[in-house]
Amino acid sequence: MSLKRVGSAAAAVVVLLFAAYAGFLGHRARHAVSLAPPGPYPVGRAAQEVADRSRTDELAPVGGNPRVLSMWLWYPAASRGTPAAYAPGAWAGLRRYGWGQTAFSRIATGTFADVPFAAGTFPLVVLLPGLGFAAPQYQALAASIASRGYVVAGVTPTYSARLSVIGGHAVRASAAGTVSSGPGAARLAAVWAADARFAARQAGLLLGPHVHRAQVVYAGHGFGGAVAIEACRADPACAGAADLDGAPGGKVVSTGLRQPLLMLGSSLPPTGQSLLAAGGGRAWAYTIAGARSGDFTDYAAYWLAAPVRAVRPLGDPRVLAIAADYLAAFLPVAAGNATWRPPSIPGVREAGMLGR
Repeated sequence: MSLKRVGSAAAAVVVLLFAAYAGFLGHRARHAVSLAPPGPYPVGRAAQEVADRSRTDELAPVGGNPRVLSMWLWYPAASRGTPAAYAPGAWAGLRRYGWGQTAFSRIATGTFADVPFAAGTFPLVVLLPGLGFAAPQYQALAASIASRGYVVAGVTPTYSARLSVIGGHAVRASAAGTVSSGPGAARLAAVWAADARFAARQAGLLLGPHVHRAQVVYAGHGFGGAVAIEACRADPACAGAADLDGAPGGKVVSTGLRQPLLMLGSSLPPTGQSLLAAGGGRAWAYTIAGARSGDFTDYAAYWLAAPVRAVRPLGDPRVLAIAADYLAAFLPVAAGNATWRPPSIPGVREAGMLGR
């Protein structure tokens, strides 16, 4: 056989393999995925844009405008209704890997759009994303919390998320909104902390008797987890804070936190050790064997192609379930209604100076 024929045969095999793999990706991307929450309440979901006119948005590429935020709400519902789409409208731009991940249209959120609230007044959880992420990428975690009797206000920090949606239009990150180290990161953390406290106030105003504004817990992932602790320190209404795989920073590391604190992640950073040592309140820290940063997001809940999973720190559903269970155990403690009893889960270990 000539070299030319050999080369043609090899090229044909490559084309066939590529076509087969593309077909496999398309097939897997269409597989249905359920994020249905486990708690006793049906979960409603709503979205709200809020403008803080007391602040000029210092992260915006063009100055002079007030800080505007997208806030998603998950809450205990009185009934079921129309299923809430995973990423409606321009939020569909959150899908980054094309056929290499589950199609958003195939993700069932297990939540219901704009249905009535359940009877009662519920504690409030303000949920902050990791740097670059948006609140809709934490739907599994948020709905899990809400189904157990909490209102969750998920904040997307405009110009820090790779994509936010304001006025129906996609808004991308800015240079000022994505600084991850140095003085710029400290300024960014201050903006996010103000966002979190503003979201707590707005949730109280918007939801009225449905939410217990005096029992707010700030929780977050990564950079948002570190900010959650600082937001709690500065809010007299804060009942506690939860940090998922974030490295605490700022003044609170040396002063400690008087409110209950939960830290859960792949490891306990030195600043976390310092915070636990300085704190005069109740603090607990745990590490999850094998956890990676993206495991605390919805990336852990749906399918990603092997090449993506291999090069990006994304996706272990075990870790996402652990985070939900630990938050569910911690929130009643922060509200003063329970004694801390950590879930007994293999692979989770107590870390550092705990149980004070």
